[in-house]
Amino acid sequence: MATARLTGSWQGGFQVEVTVTNAGAARLNGWTVTWAKLGGQTINSLWNGKVTETGTSVSVDDVGWNGTLAPGTSGSFGYTATGSAATPELTCRAR
Repeated sequence: MATARLTGSWQGGFQVEVTVTNAGAARLNGWTVTWAKLGGQTINSLWNGKVTETGTSVSVDDVGWNGTLAPGTSGSFGYTATGSAATPELTCRAR
């Protein structure tokens, strides 16, 4: 499960923190979070993840050290972007 939270905004830009939680009963050994960019958003920087962008689709993979999650635990990544400060609807899957 992944949730996004707007942590700051300014004229023309914003920052989002994404939390990935292992809601399952087994250990999670890698995750990918995907979403569609909204309103012409452009990602300027991302931390604690590896980003791939294709058109309006964004995909973020864990970076190894934050990809292994025991049941009930969480990890996170964040990004700054320009454009509309709307938080995206996320999809999360195990890798």
